[in-house]
Amino acid sequence: METVARISQFFSKYFAVIVITVSLVAFFTPDTFAWIAAYITVLLGIVMFGMGTTMRLSDFKVVAQKPLPVLIGLLAQFLVMPLTAFLIATVLGLPPELAAGLVLVGACPGGTASNVMVYLSKGDVPVSVAMTSVSTMLAPILTPLAVLLLAGQWLPVSTGDMVMSIVEVIIVPIALGLLARRLLPGVVDKGQAALPLVSVTAIMLIVTAVVAVNAENIITSGLAVFAAVILHNGFGLFLGYAAAMWAGLDETKRRAISMEVGMQNSGLGAALATAHFSPLAALPSAIFSVWHNISGPLLVSFWNRSNKQPAETKQAVNQ
Repeated sequence: METVARISQFFSKYFAVIVITVSLVAFFTPDTFAWIAAYITVLLGIVMFGMGTTMRLSDFKVVAQKPLPVLIGLLAQFLVMPLTAFLIATVLGLPPELAAGLVLVGACPGGTASNVMVYLSKGDVPVSVAMTSVSTMLAPILTPLAVLLLAGQWLPVSTGDMVMSIVEVIIVPIALGLLARRLLPGVVDKGQAALPLVSVTAIMLIVTAVVAVNAENIITSGLAVFAAVILHNGFGLFLGYAAAMWAGLDETKRRAISMEVGMQNSGLGAALATAHFSPLAALPSAIFSVWHNISGPLLVSFWNRSNKQPAETKQAVNQ
């Protein structure tokens, strides 16, 4: 298991580089990876099962103990990101499928990678984990609703089918993960070391599949969608931080909310877009998956090198 843990750490550390590399391979040899597209839902289910095995009741207790930061974060998550995506798509004049795909990834809950980024940036990890957990549980209602209201002008949206898809690929696997932790705690604990490797591999395969089936589309509209995703992620990180600052929250919670709002569950976005729209609509999610794993570490480095340390960190240093 030590070997698996070291491999997992390596893949997690160099995730962005690895995904960029395999994406380039998928772009130039699409036939090698296109077949994976049929298994995107299964791959996401595996990631969500792993997330379920790491969730605990204490994750949700934080909501009762610290309701304001979680509430601010959730409002920003499901209002700022979809609305920002809508505005960017409109201003850039994205084609309907790409516009709908950008709104869709904006309407997705926070990604689990945000928890790692919050930890590395000395942010409030319990708040981050609580936000990820609660936003994921709310996704079956809020994600289809946001997509219907904002993307319905570009493509027809079947909210009922989308709700069922989210339940199948998120709620059911997470419930099974929770059940596995309760019934087989020893087995689950032993398998935790392999979780990062499994999750990174699954997301990597999802991205390569989307890139492979969109190789020609990337040539024609790649620049526009890259610009849209970078702007979307940047505004999410900035506005999440700004919302927390406006609410008077301390630096640790600002960093947690910033990461939670800016880093999306892009795997869910790719799965939903492929199932309910088209492979092209999944392209923003695939690019988002790569980019937020670059922008997140960059922001962590900026925060850690700045003189503005969180109060908790300053106290620990002084002691």
